[in-house]
Amino acid sequence: MGNSIPNCLKCCNKKESFDLDKGEKTNTDENTERGNWSSKSEYLLSMVGYAVGLGNVWRFPYLTFQNGGGAFLIPYTIMLALAGLPLFFLECSLGQFSSLGPVAMWKVLPIFEGVGITMVLISTLVTIYYNIIIAYSLYYLFASFTSVLPWSECFEWADANCSKTPKGFCSVNMSFDILETVNLTFVKQQNYTCLPNTTVRLDTEIPSKQYWEKVALRRSSGLDETGEVVWYLALCLLLAWIIIGAALFKGIKSSGKVVYFTAIFPYIVLLILLVRGATLEGAYEGISYYIGTQSDFSKLNNADVWKDAATQIFFSLSTAWGGLVALSSYNKFKNNCYGDAIMVCVTNCLTSVFAGFAIFSILGHMAFKAEKPVQEVVDSGFALAFIAYPEALSQLPVAPLWSILFFFMLLTLGLDSQFASVETITTTIQDAYPKVMKKMRGLITVGACIVFFFLGLLCVTEAGIFWVDLIDYFCAGWGILIAAILEIIGICWIYGGNRFIEDIEMMIGKKNWIFWLWWRMCWFFITPLLLLAILIWSLVTFSSPMHGSIPYPTWGVVIGWLMIIFCLIWIPILACVKLYQSEGTLLQRFRKICSPTPDWGPALEQHRQGRYKSTDLQKVTNDVNLPTIDGGFVNTEFVPDN
Repeated sequence: MGNSIPNCLKCCNKKESFDLDKGEKTNTDENTERGNWSSKSEYLLSMVGYAVGLGNVWRFPYLTFQNGGGAFLIPYTIMLALAGLPLFFLECSLGQFSSLGPVAMWKVLPIFEGVGITMVLISTLVTIYYNIIIAYSLYYLFASFTSVLPWSECFEWADANCSKTPKGFCSVNMSFDILETVNLTFVKQQNYTCLPNTTVRLDTEIPSKQYWEKVALRRSSGLDETGEVVWYLALCLLLAWIIIGAALFKGIKSSGKVVYFTAIFPYIVLLILLVRGATLEGAYEGISYYIGTQSDFSKLNNADVWKDAATQIFFSLSTAWGGLVALSSYNKFKNNCYGDAIMVCVTNCLTSVFAGFAIFSILGHMAFKAEKPVQEVVDSGFALAFIAYPEALSQLPVAPLWSILFFFMLLTLGLDSQFASVETITTTIQDAYPKVMKKMRGLITVGACIVFFFLGLLCVTEAGIFWVDLIDYFCAGWGILIAAILEIIGICWIYGGNRFIEDIEMMIGKKNWIFWLWWRMCWFFITPLLLLAILIWSLVTFSSPMHGSIPYPTWGVVIGWLMIIFCLIWIPILACVKLYQSEGTLLQRFRKICSPTPDWGPALEQHRQGRYKSTDLQKVTNDVNLPTIDGGFVNTEFVPDN
């Protein structure tokens, strides 16, 4: 009987065992120093939550509508296979194989350690402004707890231009062939028809637009008019950081539990919104413009459509931000990272398509009510989330309920992505100071949240929205593309794509050459060339940023360039530092920093097989894979001078 108790406990709890001598539970994570996910489902939900973000709801549907409707799914799917999935699989494999974050993983190639720093710095800047969006969602969520939505009409905060209906005048044919010029309201009430080419529309703004600018943001005239801190946005920002700090206090052990709600709830809301939207008048027209009968396959001949597809899939999957590496680094070594990558990428893309139906069904109803074409009420980004969609929701029966659901969905979508971004930063700290983080992880996480809160206060001033747009315009674009290009070139062309494949096979088992043929084609040639093309295209077509019709001052654009330069400058700086710190001749130093360090490889000794055995570490350090003309690799060995 006594011997059966431990066995029973072991069977009932795979993650913990029971020490009878001490009478307490003991940790049975595979990696006891670093820790592992409590279950596979927590990891997958965290990855889905990270990849599926606000862009799936407020950018993809608009791009689909703009670029040919259903026809856009063709380049989108192709770009998923050629650019998104290869990079996603590569990063998941790197994190899981090394059990290291986005900076420490560059033990594989010390010359590119600065690429990891770039990823973390950009993630830090984006983390600061992304939480502002969560604060906006919290504000609108709280504002929805009322019997009448505050943006449903032109209340006391509105000016003379506010109107729910179009204002203007036109000529109509009255009795006895008499032409008269009358206002559009009269025309609608009397069921007249305006004569062709006689309609003059006055500039008006819908209530939700004025509420967003005048009440929610208290927006100033531009970046050079900072104004005061908007106190209620600051409180919402504080609440957002409190939620994140609490969820991440124990790292993945606590955040892994939270994602069961935050990753699943958005799908429930999208389904509810879709069912409700599909029952409304005008819904069919909205969906037709999104992905139905209005699809325009001729747009596939337009290069911009393919560029938009590649850009959207790249940023939608959150590759090259460091988060995928950080989250995967807590996996067990033998986890099937290949299957995970496929599942998460497909889920992300299907979510984007699904969200479009929910969004456009209700926007179609809004167009029907406003007697406008669907294309005149469709928008993306902030304009969709906080102007167009709230306006549409305000026209539904029991409008506050739908508004609460929508903004709570935005909140959970944002929190999922934010959890992973902050975890990326704390994982980097953990890799640098593992002993300190093990003892003080919670305090360091809370401290980071406090620092980020104060740094974000600039973004909740009256000019805050201009700072949010500026950071997003510069930091969430070229820097990530450059990091991704260097990452894939470094791993596949310097470290060695064939060697990297052998590393993956240590985790998922041997595969035949046909299995790897596609991945070799993408990693060696197709994916880096596509990313390079997107980068060049973005730089060639660069135009000075604007917020709506408001241009940024020159000094604001300079700050934007300085931010991205600050993130990228560490790539050459750390390469030079590593070269200086190395030993031997210049060529020997260069070769050495283009080789893995002695401790590169699986974190646990039990997984260090083949060339990663202790006796082979020096050989691994001195082997350099150099690309040959035919795309293969030649191994070069050098011996440092003593």
